[in-house]
Amino acid sequence: MAPSRVDRPAINRARKLRRAMTGGEKKLWSKLKEFRTAYGIHVRKQVPIGPYVADFAIHASRLIIEVDGERHEDVEQKAHDLKRDAWFAEAGYRTLRFSTGTLAEHFDGCIETIIKELGAIQ
Repeated sequence: MAPSRVDRPAINRARKLRRAMTGGEKKLWSKLKEFRTAYGIHVRKQVPIGPYVADFAIHASRLIIEVDGERHEDVEQKAHDLKRDAWFAEAGYRTLRFSTGTLAEHFDGCIETIIKELGAIQ
């Protein structure tokens, strides 16, 4: 469940992550920030939500978009991702995950998936 107070450590992590975005995150952000003018959808990057920091969030649609690099193949990291996704779901968010490989090879398809998901929500 979403906390009623601000999680200061998550805010500090988000600030650091905004300055150190990965190549995949930067590429996706370059497109997602256009959603505001193209569709009237406000996307935020490296967003503190409760104790976690989502790569991207669209609060109005309760959608989180995560970019998973190679470290997300690790068993412990996968377990952590499942825990995060469950927490986000309990807080009312849906999570879309894209690997950096999928973003690199099928970028337009990833954008289409996001747009379809937004259409299904709204």
